[in-house]
Amino acid sequence: MKSQLAKAAAGIVIVMTVGGLLVIWSGVVNIGASSGHWPGMGWFLQFAMRQSVQRHAAGIEVPPLNEPGMILRGAAHYATGCAPCHGEPGNPRTPIVRHMTPPVTFLPPIIEQWKPNELFWMVRHGLKYTGMPAWVAPERPDEVWSMVAFLLRLPELDALAYEKLAYGETAAGRGWTGGDRLRGLGGAFSGLLQECARCHGRDGLGRGAGAFPKLAAQSERYLYESLKSYAEGDRASGIMQPVAASLSDAAMRAASAEYARMQDIDAAPLPKADETARRRGQAIAARGIPGRDVPACAHCHGPDAVARNPLFPTLAGQPAEYLRVQLELWKTGRRGGTPYAPLMTAVARNLEPEQMHDVALYFSSLDPDADAETPAPDSGKL
Repeated sequence: MKSQLAKAAAGIVIVMTVGGLLVIWSGVVNIGASSGHWPGMGWFLQFAMRQSVQRHAAGIEVPPLNEPGMILRGAAHYATGCAPCHGEPGNPRTPIVRHMTPPVTFLPPIIEQWKPNELFWMVRHGLKYTGMPAWVAPERPDEVWSMVAFLLRLPELDALAYEKLAYGETAAGRGWTGGDRLRGLGGAFSGLLQECARCHGRDGLGRGAGAFPKLAAQSERYLYESLKSYAEGDRASGIMQPVAASLSDAAMRAASAEYARMQDIDAAPLPKADETARRRGQAIAARGIPGRDVPACAHCHGPDAVARNPLFPTLAGQPAEYLRVQLELWKTGRRGGTPYAPLMTAVARNLEPEQMHDVALYFSSLDPDADAETPAPDSGKL
């Protein structure tokens, strides 16, 4: 009896499989987006998606997400990376995306239906059959968490608050006011510079809040090589790689030259630092960590008046959290960058988390325009 039932079940499966293949072969199934889903299919797919996300996101540890720099970083990327499909406050989805199957969701009303770990998983891995891509650089969870931090804030933003957060000084269509070298490349390039300014500011000082690195007064060669490394995938960033990949070589060179000529004069007060931690970082910057193959940071990055390799960035006044994250990326082998990046990978792997924090704090506390503060070789205690 059991054998007969098994044979019958197998026969049914074979018939259904063959029948399904014949239906597909016939071409009668309408795969046009204009036809929409069959009745009930949309609900079924949504249910399957939610169950899958919940399962795969379980166990993801959520970091603190209320840091202003994280929210600002996520907002700036949302404006170009997400809003064209998902819409934004005061600027809902375009008619084009409304005619996709499945239709793209307007995010502000539905964010609260998802937990932070679930949002992280979706942003990082994307969703099959929806048109939502995976994060360009999955090895950068710090960037993905910035997106989550912003998404959690999105439902409470009106159009004006969103515009200020996402676009800053470039809001309301205000144009780029860079130099002649940039304007000479034409109107199409001006649009790309709007993207640069939205994060790094027209003055190259990064819009405050520690969300973005300062570009002003960095060497032209360092900025150009950094853009190239992003464009070629040698330096991972889901935020910067798409932007850099869209730039021509001429555009990279012009943008680098423009930011290099800007002065790093920031009117904002320098952040107050834990003086004990700052002194520890100062000692590492002055003489490294003997016995651990950590050289003095100041030899390559200042602060001093010695001529340095133009591919070594100046660190004075950079946001502490930005510097700490870069050291962490180097330590784990995920940073990449200019041809000299392997040097920092070797250095950072010998730094402990507290030491990375202290060094980052020290450099962030320095005024780029002040006279170089050269600590005594034996100052501080490691």
